[in-house]
Amino acid sequence: MLRIPTRNGVSKLKPTRGYSHTAHIGLTILLPVLAYILVRIDFVSLAILLIFLSKWRMFAVRPRYWMANIIASGVDLMVSVAFVLFMANTSVQWWQLFWTAAFIAWTTLLKPRSDILSVSAQAMLGQLLGLAVLYLKFGDTPLVALVAGTWVVAYLSARHFLSSFEEMHTALYSHVWAFFSAGLAFVLGHWLLFYGLIAQIIVILTVIGYGMAALYYLDNAERLSSKLKRQLLAIMSAILIIVVALSDWTGTTI
Repeated sequence: MLRIPTRNGVSKLKPTRGYSHTAHIGLTILLPVLAYILVRIDFVSLAILLIFLSKWRMFAVRPRYWMANIIASGVDLMVSVAFVLFMANTSVQWWQLFWTAAFIAWTTLLKPRSDILSVSAQAMLGQLLGLAVLYLKFGDTPLVALVAGTWVVAYLSARHFLSSFEEMHTALYSHVWAFFSAGLAFVLGHWLLFYGLIAQIIVILTVIGYGMAALYYLDNAERLSSKLKRQLLAIMSAILIIVVALSDWTGTTI
């Protein structure tokens, strides 16, 4: 058994071998499979509700810990709901099975890991899928809803990313990134350009967010040289210039 410390100081046991480990993996896989079945029989809302019910442990503590637990589970909820909505967004069974397999990979391979690179990957995937769902499924909602949704996705992703570092200003940096993302959503939301199924703002926030995360990680690991820093900033700038220069700013959808 592996004892894992949690944010509120309570530890939990996770089986690492034997029948208990097999049962744990089986229960972990069960959620994506049940979600797939519910989507196939057109009970998408129930599949999403099932995801939230699977997080009942968030509220099995004193109420003062609820918000902290919700924030800690924010990325997992975003990714899980995104996979369900992607399943529901297509009627092609093979695509639904693909998203189910991706959901299973998330729950069994990536989400349980707690090393820095894995947590960083979780945060990056959370931001990407969260923004993709927001602008693909709810792109026609009022601008204030898009701005608020972008703020929530960016904040939860940044908070999750910084949680694996001994960062004293985690909350501040998370709010700064969320404020920047929401501000960009307010400006670009007046055009809301798409490249196929990908909104332009997702490309921009992904380039900037992933680039800044890479710089932060390398600096924290004391591997960030001035030359490497200039190279990363140059690549980010070049991609952003290409995106902005080649966009159709007349308001039409690409």
